[in-house]
This record gives sequence, structure tokens and C-alpha cells, in this order.
Amino acid sequence: MSKCRQCNIEVLDETQRCPLCGNVLEPTVEVENMYPNIRLKSRKLVFISRLYLFTAIAIEIFLVNLCMLTEVQSLVYIISGLVLLFGYIVIRYAILGTSGYIAKTVVLTIIAIIMLVAIDFSVGYNGWSVNYAFPAGILLIDVGTLVLMAINNKNWQSYLMLQIFMVLCSIVAIILNLVHIVTNPIVSIVALNVSVILLLGTVILGGRRARVELKRRFHI
Repeated sequence: MSKCRQCNIEVLDETQRCPLCGNVLEPTVEVENMYPNIRLKSRKLVFISRLYLFTAIAIEIFLVNLCMLTEVQSLVYIISGLVLLFGYIVIRYAILGTSGYIAKTVVLTIIAIIMLVAIDFSVGYNGWSVNYAFPAGILLIDVGTLVLMAINNKNWQSYLMLQIFMVLCSIVAIILNLVHIVTNPIVSIVALNVSVILLLGTVILGGRRARVELKRRFHI
């Protein structure tokens, strides 16, 4: 705490000059910084991410050695490596990253689907990753989008691009069925229907605000 002798006021923060007259303040009581120390919090999060990375590498080395020295299948360290890698991506991108939560949700969901496909291939490829995990991820984002729109109802139109992206992803799932990569299209069809209905509902019920958002996004 400082005091300006000319204005006879007390200043609570750590500024050195009076906000009224500009004179140098005289310190009276030493106080802590009133603003949060963002750098300290950021350093702690970075340290946690490094600690996680070190622990993950140590665990993976142990599992690799275990598989080499015993009869444990190599699938153990492959799957564990992918899971530990995803955890590190979540810490670095979702927690320490500066992107918006919409982008973080989409990117992390896509990465999770890719890793599930990799795990599916590593165990002999039974097709569960593209038949169920991929469309289930689309449905998960659709449900999350609906919840976010209800919570952020004053800015619901900002989720239109995410809905369009989910429709495109659903179409990709249908295309995979046409080329016989997806062998059980039931969940993919459900994901496409839900994505299309959600987008149409937003555009139709949204009225002018939805049309303005689409024109702004596509510059038409």
C-alpha cells in the first residue's frame, strides 16, 4: 500500500505513481500483488507436463523391456504407448494450448479416433474402430455441441461451423461404407442423421441470426 501526500489518497496496488497527479507514491504498508501470478501458474503446468512426459517414457521403456524379456505380447507397449501419448497431447494442447475449446474438442476427438484405428490395426484389425468408434466420436461431438449451445445460448450461432464439419465427417463415414471399409453402417447412418438434423434445426430455428452467421463465415 502506498500514499500520495499531495492528493491524500491511498493506493492499494503496486504502482509507483499516483493515478491522479502522477507524483511518486510513498510506501506505507507492503502488500502482496493484487493480480494473479499467471506466469507462476504457467510454469507449474509446464513442469507437470514435463513430469508426465518423463514418467510416460519411463513406463514405456519398462514395458518394452518386459515384453522383450518375457512372453508378453508387444501389443502391451504399443497400446500403452498410444494411450500415454494421447495423455501428453491432452496436457500440452487442451490445458496449455491457447486454442479455443471448440477447436480443442474437435482436434482431440480426431486424434483419439486415429489412435483407436491404430490400436485396431495393432490387434489384427477387426473393424470396430471405423464401424463404431469413428461415428461414436461424431455423435459425442454432436451431443456436446447441443449442450454448449444450450449453455452459451446468447452466442449459439458460433457453433454452426462445427455442425457443418460434423456433417462432412458423417459423410466420410458413409463413403467408407460404400468402399467396404465400414462393414456395419448402422452407427454411421445414425451419426449422419443426427448431424444433419442438428444443423437443419439450428439453421431453421435460428432464422436471421443463423443466416447472417453463414454469410459471414462463407463471405456471401
